[in-house]
Amino acid sequence: MTPGEAPPLTAFNARERRLIQRLRTPTAVQAWLNALPYNTEPAPSGATLRSFRGVVRLGTAHCLEAALSAAVIMEQHGRPPLVLSFESIDELDHVIFVYQRQGRWGSIARSRDPGLHGRRPVFATPRALALSYVDPYVDFTGRVTGYAVVDLRILGNYDWRLSDANIWKVERVLLDHPHRAIRSSDRRIDALRRRYFKFRREHAGQKPVHYYRGRERWSALPRYLR
Repeated sequence: MTPGEAPPLTAFNARERRLIQRLRTPTAVQAWLNALPYNTEPAPSGATLRSFRGVVRLGTAHCLEAALSAAVIMEQHGRPPLVLSFESIDELDHVIFVYQRQGRWGSIARSRDPGLHGRRPVFATPRALALSYVDPYVDFTGRVTGYAVVDLRILGNYDWRLSDANIWKVERVLLDHPHRAIRSSDRRIDALRRRYFKFRREHAGQKPVHYYRGRERWSALPRYLR
């Protein structure tokens, strides 16, 4: 096997193989991730960055763990393991798995925020896809400043797919990768932030879903966020 190449299906255990064989489409992978509890990394274990193997074993994932799991599954069905990394002014970055279908770009993702989940494959370019996340990224502190599409095969022989240990090197590689700037109007972002503050004041414990433009291009959300 050459460095960075997808492992054969025989490298996975029986439970992982059954899952891979069942989840053949981006829609199916998104539905599986939506059904998992979000990994809030509670004490005493602290922060985690689990591989696909760890996610399957423990049945929970945060955004980067979900993106990596989607990459592993979709790679077994012939799609390259591409992720899109966002940079934000508050350093609360986000990572999604991205793919093409008939020349159009879509994504698979999990988040604690409804607007940062997956997108249907309707975008002409990765940049257009990234721009669809700008408005939903605005909360109390967030604002997208850049994005990068990264082929995880650049990690070579590093075992980001099936390691039993935390795979922190993936995070470091994504943070260090050059990002392309996304510029947005201060006036527009300020207006979005005021609207977000107002919504949270009036709807305690909830996050906005329905007031975003382009909502029809989102993938299905987890039930508790709809």
